Amino acid sequence: MSTERRAPLDRRRVADTALRLLNEVGLDGLTLRAIARELDVKAPALYWHFRDKQALLDEMATEIHRRMAAGTELDPADTWQERLLKANRGLRTALLGYRDGAKVFSGTRFTGTDHAPALEADLRLLSSAGFTLAQAVDAGRTANSFTIGFVIEEQGMRPSPEAARERLDIGERTRRMTDFPLAAAAGELLFGDYDRQFEEGLALVVTGIATRYGID
Repeated sequence: MSTERRAPLDRRRVADTALRLLNEVGLDGLTLRAIARELDVKAPALYWHFRDKQALLDEMATEIHRRMAAGTELDPADTWQERLLKANRGLRTALLGYRDGAKVFSGTRFTGTDHAPALEADLRLLSSAGFTLAQAVDAGRTANSFTIGFVIEEQGMRPSPEAARERLDIGERTRRMTDFPLAAAAGELLFGDYDRQFEEGLALVVTGIATRYGID
């Protein structure tokens, strides 16, 4: 049981417990009943704070973002490209810190306004570079969606080092595809060095945004 079970039950404590339990059981195994058991309370007690699991996921995503942003300051000297690169690198790192972190984050809505100052600053930076508000929103959303989607795939392929080795043997894949040499050789690029894959993909997104809107 949680060592914090005597502390008052509130939304943030429930989300904190859920995030810790997430690393043990994954998103599929994360139930309100399991969280209640970890908190040493009855499951109905959680419904005072969250009407359903989706509401809890919203709070968990908010907490992930809150932790990601804690202690970090935006650099006013950033170009818009640098800001997008930094923000999405930070997001990937944060999501990888939790089992199924990207799935938890995907499709959620923040429950507070802690994210608003950074969002306002990002939109102002893009606007000052020549983006319309709609273009700035589209640019940020596109980069954000790439990062979340990438990490969902990354965590699907390697939820842990052991699982990654069990799930895909690149050497065996290459042997099975000897009649398709380019497809066979692509295996290392598709399923190896996720850091390189992410950086290249994000660079493509940012370059594409600049090209699309004609903004350097």
